[in-house]
Amino acid sequence: MCKKLMFLVVFVLMVSQACNAVEVARWDFEETSGTTATDQSGLYVATLGGSDTLDVDGRFGSGIDFAGDGGAVFDAAGSEAFRFTGDFSISLWINSDVEFGAHTRFIDISVADGGLTDSYRLFTHSGDDTDNFKFMSRQDGSNTQNIHTRDMAAGTWILLVVRHALDGDVTMNVLLDGDSVDTAFVAANSESWPTAGPIVYAEGELKLGRMNGTSRKFDGQMDALAFYDEVLTDDQVVNIFYTSGGSEYPLASGPKPADGAMLSDTWVNLSWRPGDFAISHDMYVGDNFDNVDSGAEGTFLGNQADTFIVVGFPGFAFPDGLVPGTTYYWRIDEVNEAEPNSPWKGKVWSFSVPPKTAYFPDPANEAEGVSVDVQLSWTGGYGSKLHTVYFGETFDEVDNATGGSSQGSAEFTPGTLKMAKTYYWRVDEFDSVETHKGDVWSFTTEGAVAALNPANGAVDVTQTPVLTWAPGLGASYEIFFGTDAGALEKKGSGNLGSESYEPGQLEWNTTYYWRVDEANNANVDSPWTGPLWSFTTANFLIIDDMESYNDINEGEPGSNRIYNAWVDGFDDPLNGSTVGHLDPPFYEETIVHSGNKSMPFTYDNAVGKSEATLTLTSNNDWTINGVGTLTIWYRGSNNNAAETMYVTLNGSSTVDNDNPDAALSARWTEWNISLQAFADQGVNLANVNSITLGLGNRTNPVAGGSGMLYFDDIRLYAPAP
Repeated sequence: MCKKLMFLVVFVLMVSQACNAVEVARWDFEETSGTTATDQSGLYVATLGGSDTLDVDGRFGSGIDFAGDGGAVFDAAGSEAFRFTGDFSISLWINSDVEFGAHTRFIDISVADGGLTDSYRLFTHSGDDTDNFKFMSRQDGSNTQNIHTRDMAAGTWILLVVRHALDGDVTMNVLLDGDSVDTAFVAANSESWPTAGPIVYAEGELKLGRMNGTSRKFDGQMDALAFYDEVLTDDQVVNIFYTSGGSEYPLASGPKPADGAMLSDTWVNLSWRPGDFAISHDMYVGDNFDNVDSGAEGTFLGNQADTFIVVGFPGFAFPDGLVPGTTYYWRIDEVNEAEPNSPWKGKVWSFSVPPKTAYFPDPANEAEGVSVDVQLSWTGGYGSKLHTVYFGETFDEVDNATGGSSQGSAEFTPGTLKMAKTYYWRVDEFDSVETHKGDVWSFTTEGAVAALNPANGAVDVTQTPVLTWAPGLGASYEIFFGTDAGALEKKGSGNLGSESYEPGQLEWNTTYYWRVDEANNANVDSPWTGPLWSFTTANFLIIDDMESYNDINEGEPGSNRIYNAWVDGFDDPLNGSTVGHLDPPFYEETIVHSGNKSMPFTYDNAVGKSEATLTLTSNNDWTINGVGTLTIWYRGSNNNAAETMYVTLNGSSTVDNDNPDAALSARWTEWNISLQAFADQGVNLANVNSITLGLGNRTNPVAGGSGMLYFDDIRLYAPAP
């Protein structure tokens, strides 16, 4: 530690009783409001920037939400405490709202961006389709980079740990919420490198969720950030995983086998880490999630003091054995009659018993773009001894095949295949007693057409989709479509360059199938039957999910720029709105509620109001299927001016958001509006021709402030059954 701090009477080291680690500072981010976050000692304060807030769920209690436009900064004096010169450790939980970008910052202490101006930083390393955790530190004349190889995914709480031993190794851990963490797991997860030497420090403040400049900012949540003046042990890392390093955790955790695991047998020893107050444990096991979650009759196995239970073995629960091919669910409630909050209901975990049939085919079922020299493989069914492979060019041929030759290995090489062709295969498993017929799998080789929109297997698809695909080897095509996969109807044909089809108004919550066959007279293998694709329409009406917009130049075929659909105030001096970014991509790709796009909306109410209007070319009947609620998702910033948010139908009927500070919400927020509110103002809900989103007072404009919002997923819902 810096010698100067040793003489400060106010500087104390806190000892965490939960993990016996010497903490320099720890932030639990429990403020829930305000623009500063203070550590447990009260000595170190981080000031939030941009739209960052403390009003968000964390990994433990509340957390800090980085909106991707700010980041927290410590003052120069406070930053001195974290210029470690010897042994130290850092731990923090993160949960990203978006896919990680290259060099996204979590922690950075530097005077400028990059090079030898960084003292140390914790950030992402992205490349080769991976997102990994990187720790970089500055030594005399060089930088040392250490990269943990475990991929990190958005939408998952992740514990990142750096352990820096000056005379030993730099050790890193990446632990995911849901991992079954114990000391053995931590040791196996640890990746280490010899420490390059003492860290050389430049000037500059300690920053969270950002670097010095405007780029590489973190968009997501952080919680339980702690700095330690020692190298944590594996045991201490385990405690930090479950308790944040300082808080007691009442729930059962650390399930073994891990949540979602596939067993190798028909019995299992279930164990868990007990909650910090537990005296005994109520146990629930069953093959139905809802029954286990509700504690339905037949799932309760009893209360016991031990933290393990055997199931699927004679003399225990499920004495006849677990059923192959079945997924089981289990839950542990922690009990302490002396505690008023007892029992503490646990999470529902699951495990699966392998089926007796072959599973986990490679390539995956319905895979596309497969090499013509593919080698097929699979995981043998439970208890299997021999495998019989059937391979062919039609489903029926393979499904009806019999009398094949058995083999011992779980691999099969069909030889060089044709391009742009769908093949079918099946593996039957013999377990010394009987043969278990396998499912028929398929794959399509490279060179075939490929579905672009909707993607194969997509759900919540609009009822008026435009089907598009990438061409394969053909010069012409025929498209087939319908609800019966075995009896598709030919719907049209065309030549290369017109790869789209509009099936018209579709039913709600219905699965549709489609296929594109190609032909090319110049190719001896022509024609080619395309792969079978499917999608399921939404059980709600999609007014605009923002996914159809593009940056194709205006006037060119297929151009659909977002600001041409949502007409803003560009040519209207009485309308202060601007839709879209100023430069391509005009839609937003990072700050989205769902899918890949949202609508940026800038407002400047110096002119009184700001609004944008979409003219509806479809989905005009807002009485269909009994819909009764209009839902709009939006996200603002606490830097925005508080202006009334409103929605208008047909240019005449307006409903205001009940929250006068809606524009200040730094998280995605759902706004539900009863359609009756529009009907009461005279709107014909059977013929809605436009929808307007705006900020301000539409009927009596008054000069006001400015800001920026994002809108996404405008939908209509029917009442819940």
